[in-house]
Amino acid sequence: MSEASAAPAAIDIVELTLEQAQAAFASGAITSEALTQAFLDRIAVYNAHYNAIVFMNPDALADARAIDRRRAAGEALGPLAGVPVVVKDAMDMKGFPTTGGWWLLNSQHGGVDLMPGTDAPVVARMRAAGAIILGKTNIPVLSHTGSHANDSWAGPTYNAAGREFLPGGSSAGTATAVAGSLAVLGLAEETGGSIQNPASAQGLVGIKPTFALVPNAGVMPLSSNRDVVGPIARCVRDAALTLDVLAGYTIEDPKTIAGVGHRPAGGYASKLSADALQGTRIGLYGPGWRDMPLSEEATALYERAKGELTAQGAVLVEDPFLGTGFADIRQSTIPNDTFDARGLESVPYDLGQYLKRLGPDAALKTFADFAAATAKENAFGPGGVLSFMPNLPQFMACLANPTAPPDLSEFIAAKTAYMEIVEAVFAEHQLDALIFPQMRNDLKPLHGGGRIDETTVSEINIAGLPGVTVPAGYYASGAPFCLIVVGRQWSEADLLAYAFAYESATKHRQPPVLSQG
Repeated sequence: MSEASAAPAAIDIVELTLEQAQAAFASGAITSEALTQAFLDRIAVYNAHYNAIVFMNPDALADARAIDRRRAAGEALGPLAGVPVVVKDAMDMKGFPTTGGWWLLNSQHGGVDLMPGTDAPVVARMRAAGAIILGKTNIPVLSHTGSHANDSWAGPTYNAAGREFLPGGSSAGTATAVAGSLAVLGLAEETGGSIQNPASAQGLVGIKPTFALVPNAGVMPLSSNRDVVGPIARCVRDAALTLDVLAGYTIEDPKTIAGVGHRPAGGYASKLSADALQGTRIGLYGPGWRDMPLSEEATALYERAKGELTAQGAVLVEDPFLGTGFADIRQSTIPNDTFDARGLESVPYDLGQYLKRLGPDAALKTFADFAAATAKENAFGPGGVLSFMPNLPQFMACLANPTAPPDLSEFIAAKTAYMEIVEAVFAEHQLDALIFPQMRNDLKPLHGGGRIDETTVSEINIAGLPGVTVPAGYYASGAPFCLIVVGRQWSEADLLAYAFAYESATKHRQPPVLSQG
């Protein structure tokens, strides 16, 4: 260990922000190497008890030293340079297996390793921005749930706000690492709640971006029609600055051409202002959006939040979707669940495309290879983690011929209906955003068999709309209560501004007190 890494960090890393880290680097108070070592030391103390990070990067300190050399040489460096971060297991990172949380895709547990030949574009962009990747984080098998990671080969991840609570999923490990200050921020990915749920469950800021704003090539898919990658952070500014790094076109993911011309000229932090809510018109949650009431305690916390929004100059519009038919679009495609899985019909085709990208040396090259390697626990069969998929009438044809482009007409019809109503409602009521409780009730126990009861999963995933979670208090149990700010496609900069104004005025987030077991 070098002298720099052996020296005690001259900075408190709990709740550390990008701004604070860069100020410490600039003043010489700390080096990236020393900061990285401080996070590694904290991981050594707490990670075993919370199980957030499942693969550690042995090159993290070397990467930090390289940034220190560049800084010493006077190079211009961005806000992520030298800052320790984590990435979700489902994202390809050269030198590490992408396991999908499944023992069948992990050689250490008797499965086969999927070793990518290149980084996913989002990982490459984080590296290019100078971020120090500490490791990869835990997820449930094939990211199948938005509530936990209990069935991962690595074991369950625990919520930093309280080990007894659901941590949110599928980006459970990223949320716990960030909430517990095991990293400054992290990368998450969502198909059906996997950014917003864990961010909300752990009192964090998560950005579920507009579909196609951020590339998701090189990320193990559930739906190429819904999957998005976004940051989870402890404050709005950090999330906004990270979105600047992640967003944008790449030929590796051609759909990102749709985002060209929609990025704010000054970046996603350019509109952050303490008075951004002044004069805005904000739509509120009600049965017109989804006919599922909030719990008594969630209602009380939402009422308080409404008062806070009004105090900041926002005009609140009650249930603007009432009478539009919006709530009738969502279909429950999982028994005893609210999840609408339309758009996931293509997963056999999507997995085949993903495997191609791994490169010629990949252990599995086709969906047929994948199915054979995981036949011991057929994901789509009875008892499998995706056993609901045959409920989608267009899924079986894709499964039978996974190399052919799948029929997604039902998904497209639902997406079109959602988008048309959203545009009409925003225009009629002159709305700037929607602000809802992200969950309808308190967090359930980690091992009680319950799930997170959210308000926006499926709707914004199918429609491709952006959402930003922001801390808004705590239940009596100690579980976090968060709002989600939702808007039109490509409106991330505005949503972040509203979330920042609310965050600045209320300062609801409190650092959790971690235990060592």
